[in-house]
Amino acid sequence: MKYKDYYAILGVNKEATPDEIKTAYRKLARKYHPDVSQEKDAEAKFKEMSEAYETLKDPEKRAAYDQLGSHRPGEEFRPSPDWGRQFSETFSGGGGGFEDLDLSSLFAGLAGRQGRRGAGPGAGNYPMPGSDYEAVVRLSFMQAFHGTEVDLELSALEWTQDGGMRRVPHHVKTRIPPGVANGEKLRVPGKGGKGMNGGPDGDLYLDIEVAEHPVYRASGRDIYIDLPLTPWEAVLGATVELPTPAGRISLKVPAGTQAGRKLRLAGRGLARPDGTAGHLYAVAQIVVPTVVDERQRALYGQLQDASTFNPRAHLT
Repeated sequence: MKYKDYYAILGVNKEATPDEIKTAYRKLARKYHPDVSQEKDAEAKFKEMSEAYETLKDPEKRAAYDQLGSHRPGEEFRPSPDWGRQFSETFSGGGGGFEDLDLSSLFAGLAGRQGRRGAGPGAGNYPMPGSDYEAVVRLSFMQAFHGTEVDLELSALEWTQDGGMRRVPHHVKTRIPPGVANGEKLRVPGKGGKGMNGGPDGDLYLDIEVAEHPVYRASGRDIYIDLPLTPWEAVLGATVELPTPAGRISLKVPAGTQAGRKLRLAGRGLARPDGTAGHLYAVAQIVVPTVVDERQRALYGQLQDASTFNPRAHLT
């Protein structure tokens, strides 16, 4: 059979702790899961790293694997007769019977033998954590602001009791909290693949995409909206009605408001996980009328004659 370096496949050293092995596996699973990965040969890599994890996470299997010794990846080798006698009666008699196996089948046979002999509590029936899933969730701006509930129909690879893999449908219904931002990743504990033999269920990771809104712009947890003002509203001040994601409000515009000035409405932005919220900024835009009648034109002329204001004074 050909040797596989399970430690190298997971990117850990031989002294790695169980937690380090689990962390490495989950990181690689998110990268190479066939349902979300764009990597070449993602499914083959996912199977290989899952095979490595299934062996190294189990103390007895890991001990048996370590006793096979070190070989070059892909090198043909045979377990020693002592290994066969110690770990598998199926392959006793001087180590015969290994020629038709690969490494994953060897350890599947080891687990089956231990289960039949009842070698210790739970032997051959070890808890296996479920796979982590990842999915893209596309929301409107208002859904992101208020929060929403989504139904996801996923198709995922899961381990079977015989050590193989199969693709199964996976329906998830979960709540998206208010205030999620574009590009944010949410973790939903326990909504991934089902654990086996009492193992914990995996987690679901949601990649949030928020569509652009015709009126509102988000920057972090703050929201921006352009506020068109007439020249006289900007000069004299005014109270105007302003739409916000939470409803329409009255906004006082100070006299002498310049174009580009940001009027802040505290706490009316996107919600934060700690219960606070960002701010909403109304950005003043001075809009001049494009159609005026004779009387209006005359009034503008009077203003021109009476005013000493020079907006270009700094250019002289």
